[in-house]
Amino acid sequence: MADSKIAVVGALAANVGIAITKFVAAAFSGSSAMLAEGIHSTVDTANSVLLLVGLRRSRLGPTAEHPFGHGKELYFWSLIVAVLIFGVGGGVSAYEGILRIARPTALESAAWSYAVLGVAAVFDGGSLAIAVRTFLRANPDQRFWTALGNSKDPATYTVIAEDSASLVGLAFAALGVFASDALGLWVADGIASVMIGLLLAAVSVMLIRQARGLLVGEGIRGETARAIRAIATDDPRIVDVGPPLSMYIGPDEILLTFDVQFAARTEASEVAAAVRDVERRIRERFPKMRRIYIEAVNLGATERATPQPELAR
Repeated sequence: MADSKIAVVGALAANVGIAITKFVAAAFSGSSAMLAEGIHSTVDTANSVLLLVGLRRSRLGPTAEHPFGHGKELYFWSLIVAVLIFGVGGGVSAYEGILRIARPTALESAAWSYAVLGVAAVFDGGSLAIAVRTFLRANPDQRFWTALGNSKDPATYTVIAEDSASLVGLAFAALGVFASDALGLWVADGIASVMIGLLLAAVSVMLIRQARGLLVGEGIRGETARAIRAIATDDPRIVDVGPPLSMYIGPDEILLTFDVQFAARTEASEVAAAVRDVERRIRERFPKMRRIYIEAVNLGATERATPQPELAR
């Protein structure tokens, strides 16, 4: 969580300065693409603030109303961020571009746009580098793209997605400004603004899809579930293991429950010892499995094995 906060704060600091300079450049040059980029950076700034709110609230401990804590707060706020990117960033940029296409005008001072685009590229690139370095430090044993696809930390991967979209958007804006100023294709500035809007819409759809899965109770991957079953079946006291049921209740916390079956007449003390061993081995391999609930049943028995306090922690 601390690493995620570093990435978000870095993005926030970069976006504040970039948004101001882009709006100044848009005012002096009259570029629609620069205005779209200013809107883009303003939305990114607001998104960073919302992600910080989500990070803070996700750290709140369990309460009577929320016995598993508030880890999913981060997923909620990341969904709000994705909706803002789509509606405000993508929608307004595309709308502004359509207006400029309908009424193309010459740029007044393209030099401002070129200067700001260069500065913005440096800041966005620095913010992206911080986010990627933070992400790689948190996932040292996985390849970047594999880790990114498997990540359940919306704070970091949202910053990576936003900064990557920002750099691509800057390229669109630069092409639009160049075509309008140097080639006299005034409509290109509006087209660039529409392209930036479509880019933001595509990024937001990806983020919405990810947030939706986590909010509705996404569980662990199939290979992880199979590994957990293998850990349990390796114990000689256990003869069968049911399918693991799981759910992410925060970026670094997973709820896990499954049934295990023991041979008939297995002593309660052996059942409890076996469950403790299985839990320990699962946590050693998968540290995010912080809440594990195992139901133990004797084959041929009509009641679940006891004592319950030993079996469900």
